[in-house]
Amino acid sequence: MTTSLVTDYPNGISAIDAQFHRPKRAAIHLIVENGKTALVDTGTTFSIPGVISALKEKNLAIEDVDYIILTHIHLDHAGGASECMRIFPNARLVVHPRGAHHMADPGKLIASAIAVYGETEFRRTYGEIYPIDEKRIIEATDTSRIELNGRSLLFLDTPGHARHHNCIYDEKSNSFFTGDTFGVSYRELDVNGVEFIFPTTTPVQFDPEAAHASVDRIMQFNPEYAFLTHYSRIRHLERHAASMHELIDAHVSIARNAQDGTTSATISRFDTIHAALETLLLQRIRLHGCVMSEEDITNLLRSDIRLNTLGLEHWLDH
Repeated sequence: MTTSLVTDYPNGISAIDAQFHRPKRAAIHLIVENGKTALVDTGTTFSIPGVISALKEKNLAIEDVDYIILTHIHLDHAGGASECMRIFPNARLVVHPRGAHHMADPGKLIASAIAVYGETEFRRTYGEIYPIDEKRIIEATDTSRIELNGRSLLFLDTPGHARHHNCIYDEKSNSFFTGDTFGVSYRELDVNGVEFIFPTTTPVQFDPEAAHASVDRIMQFNPEYAFLTHYSRIRHLERHAASMHELIDAHVSIARNAQDGTTSATISRFDTIHAALETLLLQRIRLHGCVMSEEDITNLLRSDIRLNTLGLEHWLDH
């Protein structure tokens, strides 16, 4: 079944559009096992009505949600967690140990976001975020598992994008839910069923060596699919892992060249990195065979390129 918000896949997995800024930018993944459910990532507070609608479409009750699983605590992934915990009475929140205290006491998380966006824009984008009862939080350490009605989900510590990042392996579907560790892949850029993928280096914890290691760790399981938050299911993972390695190195090279002052002194470091990233991705997308206009591609990727630039600048400085 595909509706405006829901795309169904085999093995009880569905993608629910989080309606974050635009259609099909961020996915909330629903796993259903014999009437019990888990959500992987939550979008924002404003995404949760869509989740409730999806559950109703599937004749599932709010009491059937056992787990809210966060790949990491960036707010496009975790901003709706407290609303989920308010609405789903039996749910427990599963999160990386480094992120757990921020869910129980989100003050610093909120303050950091307000510092970036301003309070008005923060409230408009993310809504209200509330503390979550520590008794309902499960800290998912490396190689820990949870059981969803007998379906085992394995958690792997996968830094690189963030130090509070887990990827979740689902043996039943031979798939990983990868958050941002395995990059970003928008369906608009698919060509003949083959996806285009690129890394996300957003602030403030990009670590290229860890990013390479995490991609390799995922591939050690020989998964058939990856479910990305941005956006949903991809295959051809051997090809994409190679692309991720190449593009992580290319992002690092662009940042280092800008830091070394190999560009004009009249252009800021930010602008230098931003322009180089835009050129890199446009070249790769053209090689991929995408025939979208350059304007449409840059509009699609504008926010990602900006955030990747900020992340590379932070990495250079720290």
